[in-house]
Amino acid sequence: MRTMIFLLAMSLFAVPAATGDFAIEGTQGTELAAAEVATFDEPWAMTFLPDGALLVTEKRGRLWHVAPDGSKTEVQGLWDVAYGGQGGLGDVVLHPDFERNSWIYLSYAERADDNATIGAVVVRAKLDLANRPLKLASVEKLWIQKPKVTGKGHYSHRIAFGPDGKMFITSGDRQKLTPAQNFDGHLGKVLRLNDDGTVPNDNPWQDRGEIAKQFWSVGHRNMLGIDFDADGHLWVHEMGPRHGDELNLIIAGKNYGWPIVSNGDHYSGVPIPDHDTRPEFEAPRAFWVPSIAPSGLVIYDGDMFPEWKGSALMGGLVSRALIHVDLRGDTAQEEERFEWSERIREVEQGPEGDLYVLEDGSGGRLLRLTPGR
Repeated sequence: MRTMIFLLAMSLFAVPAATGDFAIEGTQGTELAAAEVATFDEPWAMTFLPDGALLVTEKRGRLWHVAPDGSKTEVQGLWDVAYGGQGGLGDVVLHPDFERNSWIYLSYAERADDNATIGAVVVRAKLDLANRPLKLASVEKLWIQKPKVTGKGHYSHRIAFGPDGKMFITSGDRQKLTPAQNFDGHLGKVLRLNDDGTVPNDNPWQDRGEIAKQFWSVGHRNMLGIDFDADGHLWVHEMGPRHGDELNLIIAGKNYGWPIVSNGDHYSGVPIPDHDTRPEFEAPRAFWVPSIAPSGLVIYDGDMFPEWKGSALMGGLVSRALIHVDLRGDTAQEEERFEWSERIREVEQGPEGDLYVLEDGSGGRLLRLTPGR
């Protein structure tokens, strides 16, 4: 079942101070209390460490350790990244057994030797929290997006570990469109790899070439949010072209239709057939017209917001909102928006069941969200 979501611009409670605490009222009257924890220069992703501290990436190539009190320490041992456009340092996640093995995983954009083409990369590195200063060690390059191409958009390169311990990577179409349907390159795919970057032998496309053996699903555009629900279902959202952003339930071996179908149109105004016209492609479980430009995704399983358990929380860039989406089995429906006039880049669940969001851009704040009055 698909749900089309139209939400016209609304005037919401959204008058944050430049710093400090403020209240945010949602479209259904739910109130959140927001507290500033720290600020960053173009933050992109975050993940919690076992002791409640955070790792936060900045696009220019900096990784920060953020203590629960908001104090920041830069992690040493980073490398140059291809910064510009949508490129730079991207995601950061922990290995499921981080407390034993100290592995963290990072994605970033890198230039080819010709300095003209760029692609995404995923590496893992050791981070020993017992040693100061904090420094990455034993860096291993696990995956290289192929082919490297010109342009600075649609890397995607979000990472998540599944219940089976496998690593899932979103690989965007790099604004090249048709490669999302091709089996000789990574563009426009969701990938499934072992934690060391090798390829599982039970991925769905074992007879379409060596690169295709990495694919879990195909026909995607720009996927900036990925998470698993409590039942082990994989959810990924992606930006549509001119409108038509999608929330997809990812099923092994399925084709999601980009760029053949979409519920948006090309930026030129040229229409694209919508999903109803091509039932052989997997349709989104929810889509947005007008665009919300989704970025960041967490499926909530905490106790601080009990009514949200099992729901998806998504950041919105164009919509400048935190978006609550109700998930019921294999269906999705937007429930409420929380706006405070800032682009939201990333969303994560905190160790106490609270929510943390990263605002986009220079001076982007890390905010802790808890229930309001």
